[in-house]
Amino acid sequence: MNGFKTVPNQLCLDVLYLVHRLPYPPDKGDRIRAFHLLRYLSSQARVHLACFADEVVPEESIATLRRYCARLAIVPLKSKSRWFRALRSVVMGGTVTEGAFSSPELHSVLEEWTRGTRFDAAFASSSGMVSYLQKEGIRHVPSIVDLVDVDSEKWLEYGQAGRGPRAWLYRLEGRRLRRLEQQLPRWARAVTLVSEPEADIYRGFCAAGAVEAITNGVDLDHFQPTEAVTDESCVFVGALDYRPNVEGACWFCREVWPEVRRQRPAARLRLVGRRPAVQVQRLARLPGVELVGQVPDVRPHIARSAVVVVPLQIARGVQNKVLEALAMAKATVASPAALTGLKARPGVEVLTASTPAEWIETVTRLFRDAKARAQLGLAGRAYAEQFHRWETCLEPFGRLLGPHAEGPSVAQAEQEFLAGSHAL
Repeated sequence: MNGFKTVPNQLCLDVLYLVHRLPYPPDKGDRIRAFHLLRYLSSQARVHLACFADEVVPEESIATLRRYCARLAIVPLKSKSRWFRALRSVVMGGTVTEGAFSSPELHSVLEEWTRGTRFDAAFASSSGMVSYLQKEGIRHVPSIVDLVDVDSEKWLEYGQAGRGPRAWLYRLEGRRLRRLEQQLPRWARAVTLVSEPEADIYRGFCAAGAVEAITNGVDLDHFQPTEAVTDESCVFVGALDYRPNVEGACWFCREVWPEVRRQRPAARLRLVGRRPAVQVQRLARLPGVELVGQVPDVRPHIARSAVVVVPLQIARGVQNKVLEALAMAKATVASPAALTGLKARPGVEVLTASTPAEWIETVTRLFRDAKARAQLGLAGRAYAEQFHRWETCLEPFGRLLGPHAEGPSVAQAEQEFLAGSHAL
């Protein structure tokens, strides 16, 4: 297992951790980071976790989370009242994000908790939870806001790419979220983001403050290389109702896949992920495309595929799907956008492609060359082991809590890796 040291009882702190979505199971980007941060914080302090759930929560999930929490509150998010509050927030000059995560039930939970506990620190995951840090009983607690990505930038990009009323709403959300993000350094102990590029975007429009890039790790025990027999196939893994994933899958199937199939008639493309959007469902009609949909475990589908493809046209932060593929020593081809925030070197640990012609050439070459796939995969695994161990990646959060956190830094790991590495 990924190892987290346990802090002595006499040094334990009481930490409030607010998460906008149930952090278990860790099967998508925000849940992955939140769950591993929870595990890390629980090795440093007594964690009081309050989170939202927009679906029925299995008992297994509750039991797992309780192992890491001194106290746990899971607040249901009801869709009708949620979107009513989101609309009201916009009308009152706020953001959709703030309104969607505004909950009287969670306010009541926090009022009860603050009456009986004096928190030493408070964490909020994403901009949607920031307002709770300003409640009476919490506002004077040293607070860390883990924005992960610069949400305002994402909405502004959507607004720039879109048209009509929806684009107008995206731009409005982006402007108002930016205003919220700009205020954070005035009172938060630190603002954290998932990569240096995201941190640079934030620093570009924000007043001086403690801003730190803390990258994601990958569960190296869970995502391991296997001896599975591969077939001549690609796999794309991701939430298939998430706009960047939907657009990336559709682009690949429209611009790249027909020519790959012409050159390699036996080739298969598998689309693996939860809640496939209508546009993704239609892709299953194409020759050689299989819509797998939601699965309990993505690893068998990654293991049997010769190539993992990540053709995202818009991407924020760090792509966990890339980290998982590298950890499993799979030959991975990604767009430049999908590699933003990672130090993986194109041509060494991963291959990159931008134009349809580059994608076609790279994928078909990997289909033909098993040795190149194996060499690329081994380099990818070595990179993940050096740069993306969770206990190393999350160590900066320990420094934000106090001086008791230990362990090697990401910078040290990077220097050691580059000193001993060699190109393929």
